[in-house]
Amino acid sequence: MKNTRQTNVNIHRDAWVEINISNLEHNIKEIKKNVPQGVKLLGVVKADAYGHGAVMLAPTILASGVDMLGVASIDEGYDLREAKIKSDILVLGAVPVWAIESAVQNDISISIWSEEHLKACKDAYQRTGLKPKVHVKIDTGMNRIGVRADEAIDYIKRVQQADYVDFKGIFTHLAAAEESDKTQEQFKRWDSVVDKVNTEGLLLHILNTAGTICYDKPNSNMRRIGISLYGLYPDFPEDVEFRKPDLKQLISLKGRIVNIHKAKNGEGISYCHTYTAKGERTIATVPLGYADGVPRLLSNKITGKLNGVEVPQVGNITMDQMMFDITDVEAKEGDVITLLDENKSIDQWAKILNTINYELTCRLKVRLPRVYTR
Repeated sequence: MKNTRQTNVNIHRDAWVEINISNLEHNIKEIKKNVPQGVKLLGVVKADAYGHGAVMLAPTILASGVDMLGVASIDEGYDLREAKIKSDILVLGAVPVWAIESAVQNDISISIWSEEHLKACKDAYQRTGLKPKVHVKIDTGMNRIGVRADEAIDYIKRVQQADYVDFKGIFTHLAAAEESDKTQEQFKRWDSVVDKVNTEGLLLHILNTAGTICYDKPNSNMRRIGISLYGLYPDFPEDVEFRKPDLKQLISLKGRIVNIHKAKNGEGISYCHTYTAKGERTIATVPLGYADGVPRLLSNKITGKLNGVEVPQVGNITMDQMMFDITDVEAKEGDVITLLDENKSIDQWAKILNTINYELTCRLKVRLPRVYTR
């Protein structure tokens, strides 16, 4: 029998997301096979764990051997603290200087890279008596945030001399882990900094999911794993040998049939009649739409599984509903159509849309109830 946990959700929806916690545990075990002994792990749970539910998954992530959590904002860190998550939490993105005091009061580590950050940390310490926990972010080629590599040594030394901060780590982010030449350039810039500063006692992290799987970086003692936690793969370099972990997708997307009717030959389905019935067709409606995170551009391009049979989605996906041609399947109202599961990867949708799986899982958190299964 399948055990189910459920958050506070609207149980009156006939569409929902299922999250398989057993697959999360499996994925972490698989990922750890690519991680050297003694190297720590940071689990990235930003964007509500890429749409999977950070508060619900964090205890399992930590219990499975991940050492700390990464978020994108202080507010995401607050959510975890309010849920009684006690682990170290690092805000990987930019933190407004006026919010640093709140971060220190909630024991949330922040990323810093400017003199303005140091001044705000000093002010926060003077007001609270608590030292902000900080990781210095180096820009080695992403050109997004961070102190430039050629200015980082001096900055890190100033941070080390600042008695009003608790200096925890140094990190950077790979811009193109799937391109080994660009990655090697970033490795060189990273080494040019960490080789020339005292890193004793600091967490050093440069490798993201793809980097963790594909590269070994001696000059680091922590790995950041994100999309792989959730059973999905990033892009990989073609010229690097690596062990590809056996990951299992956590997320399933399901909806119950709320209406079945006949469409006669030549009748159009949904807005703009982008699908026209050829012969009499049996049409089922499911209460799922683009407001739930299913992109409208997938209209007429995807399938669902109904009673073991693949059925095509037909007509334009609307805000709250979509239709399927179930002519060849015995079905009734209340039967479930599965759009995504372990065997129907969201990567198929990403390929159709020429985008990445990250974007699509994040979309599915909008208003769909989440049910957690083991």
